[in-house]
Amino acid sequence: GLVLFGAGIVSVFLLADTDLLSLERDVRRLWPRRKPKAVAVKAPKPAAVLPGSNPVPIARVINIPKRQPAQPSPEPKATPPLPTPVVTGAPLPLPDIRHLAYYDAVAPNTVDLEAKARAIEETLASFKVEATVREINPGPAVTQFALEPGNGVKVRRITELQNDLALALAAESIRVEAPIPGMARVGLEIPNPEIATVGLREVIESPAFSKSKAKLPLPLGRDVNGRYVVGDLTKMPHLLIAGATGAGKSVCLNGIISTFLIRFRPDELRLLMIDPKMVELTMYNAVPHLQCPVVTEMDKVVGALRMVLREMNRRYELFKQLGVRNIDGYRMKTVDEPEAEKIPYLVVIIDELADLMMTTPDEVETLLARLTQMARATGIHLIIATQRPSVNVLTGLIKANVPARIAFAVSSMIDSRVVLDMPGAERLLGKGDMLYLPPDAAKPVRIQGAFIDDDVKAVVDHWHAVSPIPQYAPEWMELPSSATEPGEEDDAEDDPLMAQALDVVRQQGTASASMLQRRLRIGYNRAARLIEHMEDDGVIGPSDGVRGRTVLLSDD
Repeated sequence: GLVLFGAGIVSVFLLADTDLLSLERDVRRLWPRRKPKAVAVKAPKPAAVLPGSNPVPIARVINIPKRQPAQPSPEPKATPPLPTPVVTGAPLPLPDIRHLAYYDAVAPNTVDLEAKARAIEETLASFKVEATVREINPGPAVTQFALEPGNGVKVRRITELQNDLALALAAESIRVEAPIPGMARVGLEIPNPEIATVGLREVIESPAFSKSKAKLPLPLGRDVNGRYVVGDLTKMPHLLIAGATGAGKSVCLNGIISTFLIRFRPDELRLLMIDPKMVELTMYNAVPHLQCPVVTEMDKVVGALRMVLREMNRRYELFKQLGVRNIDGYRMKTVDEPEAEKIPYLVVIIDELADLMMTTPDEVETLLARLTQMARATGIHLIIATQRPSVNVLTGLIKANVPARIAFAVSSMIDSRVVLDMPGAERLLGKGDMLYLPPDAAKPVRIQGAFIDDDVKAVVDHWHAVSPIPQYAPEWMELPSSATEPGEEDDAEDDPLMAQALDVVRQQGTASASMLQRRLRIGYNRAARLIEHMEDDGVIGPSDGVRGRTVLLSDD
């Protein structure tokens, strides 16, 4: 009977297409439900606010820079009169800084800045990137928005959205600085609707310049936070300036030279200017600071650099006699000796390096390498400018010895890597917008350069009035051309290297100008004259095409 009962139960489940769990669930549904008793729930107590904490959202901080110095009082602008010529031996007066002009400031629009900050946050949120704008730093040309990424947000996700942020803000270009030096935040640099002009007088009168202990100060301009940036050429110790045409390279050079003319007298600083373009630096001719007239002839550039090298060696001989290591030690040792020679700083300014590298690349590169390696201790510093930042112009040897660099707007990322060894200069705006890489920094600083226009002429006219007749050393007036090296006579027979060249030719068994260039480390013109003189004396045979000349005499 039990077997039949069990079989019946199984058959019922099979026919109903159900199981025990389903049967239990169906039976529970048929039972009447009991209403749950109402339980009073106590409201949670408000959390205690910790001292120093702020329960409301943190407001953004807008750091509006204070312009230093303030605008002058509205008095009639009286141009300072030009001074009269100074008697020989008397100290020359410095130019009046009132020759330089002020420029109007541009006040930032806080409402527009808040709108841009919200647009940045919304754009990042649309890409599921959590970040908050905590600080806004309006600068002369760009405004920096300091972003605080959320927990777990990679910096790479923000840098990848540069173009999307530029599209959302309708900006020309956006530069991302990740992270901001000294802060745990990511900086977004967005161009301002109107670029504020930073005048050279404004930078010179700023506390950063007046309180600077720099021996050769360089007023560079203002950074993205509105702070004035002043460099020191003696600590750089050489400077490389590169940028495309019209980016502000020549204005930067004029600002640096004008500062030197305003701050130093001719017995404190000397200048050697090399201008192959013949239009940029020729306005400074007859200034008493010049070591010689502005060098514009290409065949005299190498001779001028050799003269600088000779001056460097002469200064080292003076240091050796006194037992000092550099120009500072020399000045400290001779401060109580009025009859001792007073050695001024010597700044060599080359306006266009590309033209020099096209004519005599080997000699120019060798001379620049020696000067940049050794001239610092003697008070000789170089400022090299070029508008073609290619690897053929800025060779590795030159870049290795010039650590301080200024990059204006360039055309491509490749050019930026040649100048700064990193991208970024291709996103600059032009009109004085630059990246300054100090020798002791790993990342460049964005600066709006100091601007000077026609005020240069007033400074130059001052020195023309004070010292109307320039005085140059005789050896600097007759610079040797690239075809004639110092100590070389026109006649190759009197060349001191003739005996050494004959020994090299006899050892090699053949003669050629290129072989003498390599062995004796001389220029092509000098080597060619040595070869021609050997042929005239019957030491070697005539030219035989690509083959070297045959040696006819094995001994004298």
